[in-house]
Amino acid sequence: MTVPDSLSVWLRVRREVDWRRSPALRRVPAGRDGFRSWCEGPVRRRDPMRAERLLAAHALAREDAARRAPLDFALLARWQREVLAVAEAPFRVGDAHAKEGRERYGLTPRTRADFDSCLDEATDPEIPPAARAARAYLDVAFFHPFADGNARAALLTLVHVLAREGVVLPEVGPLQTTRYADDPAGAADLAALIGVLNRRRR
Repeated sequence: MTVPDSLSVWLRVRREVDWRRSPALRRVPAGRDGFRSWCEGPVRRRDPMRAERLLAAHALAREDAARRAPLDFALLARWQREVLAVAEAPFRVGDAHAKEGRERYGLTPRTRADFDSCLDEATDPEIPPAARAARAYLDVAFFHPFADGNARAALLTLVHVLAREGVVLPEVGPLQTTRYADDPAGAADLAALIGVLNRRRR
């Protein structure tokens, strides 16, 4: 039995979500950086080297946000080389699978270009930043561009999109739950959760 193409499903769902209804975010003084705290806490306890690599990639993502670098696959690959400690992090060359094979992300001659087109929308001023960050996170998750480390790439992408707007979340743990390509309510809820985490900050 052929598993349906979850990437095609996501691209349809992506158009259905009313991203403009997402919450506004507050720019707040620098304080707790949830990504760094996550790396220094649970990630470091499990694997110190993994934590160091993520922190290095995080620094690059924040630098790229500060210099307003366009978000595209080449930028993500730059971070991913740090995450995986590899010389190259190419776009995948075949279908990808996740969730024990229950989701399949197809590959066509247009997939790479479609991915960059979606990432380019992360700076769309008509869409609230929480929605842009959530949508870019899910784009990475469901395009599944890398052979390994896509969940980490998605989280770094979310951090980067928010950093461009001067927003740093105080925690990222709640963001890391299983997401499904065919779930428009879940996609909208991710944007809402970003708003909740932003308001928790002191």
